Amino acid sequence: MADADLDAVIRQLAKQQNKTILAAAKKRRDRFNGLAMKAKDKDAKERFKMLAREAVEQANAAARRLLISADNVADSYARAMRQAAAAELPKKPEKKADAAPAGSANGKATKKAAKAAPKKAAKPKA
Repeated sequence: MADADLDAVIRQLAKQQNKTILAAAKKRRDRFNGLAMKAKDKDAKERFKMLAREAVEQANAAARRLLISADNVADSYARAMRQAAAAELPKKPEKKADAAPAGSANGKATKKAAKAAPKKAAKPKA
């Protein structure tokens, strides 16, 4: 799975979650329909049947939004990876010839070089 495309994994997970949502909605629908069958008056039966229909409708809407969001994310990721692969890496700046010596990382070499260099005398103002 290390070399699997992440966009395919995103889509696969969304499909699994979609199935889970729809299965839960069917359970809830069956529960409400069972309560409707046990209800004694007509208003209660209608209320439970309406709840069953609403549960399925809301679950379908949630599942649809989930799939759309997952498709958008997967497409965006795939597009970003294509753009990154097509993009040219920026060139590293070349080292200049008058760069500091390699031993100057801690600053000791430059201090010694400065001490060794003769100091210029200040010119008197006339």
